[in-house]
Amino acid sequence: MMSESIAGWLQWLQNSSWAVGVRQSLWLYPALEIIHITGIVLVAGGAIFFDLRLLGMSKKIPVTDMARHLLTWSKRGLILAIPSGILLFITNAETLGYDPTFHTKLILLALAGINAWIFHAFVFRPEVQFNSGSSWYRAGKANAVCSILLWIAVIACGRLLAY
Repeated sequence: MMSESIAGWLQWLQNSSWAVGVRQSLWLYPALEIIHITGIVLVAGGAIFFDLRLLGMSKKIPVTDMARHLLTWSKRGLILAIPSGILLFITNAETLGYDPTFHTKLILLALAGINAWIFHAFVFRPEVQFNSGSSWYRAGKANAVCSILLWIAVIACGRLLAY
């Protein structure tokens, strides 16, 4: 059965030497949580500040300059958030693997990634001026609202997993 193979895989992850090592360490799990939260702050913070620029704040700073600066930090945050998130997951894989809040968080993360891809592939054109009359402007605003809502929901799910 499919669920038996998933249960076996989750059990294997949770019993792996890495998961056991993290669980048995006095300081490693809290350190991973700090690294994960720092990564999320960088990813979501950079994205949300950029989204606020798309929504009309900080108009004195060109959109392309904001993108170059803030989104670079978001990418760096992924380097912290993804590996630390995987290590945190494997320490409690059997429970999290069936937790609807965890599934919701993963779906929201995927949607946030798709939203970012859509923005960079189809909406953002550095050579086009960001002005209120352009279709780029309206699409950028819609994308920004979706991004902010998705990141807030991801953060909320992460906090709910702690309880």
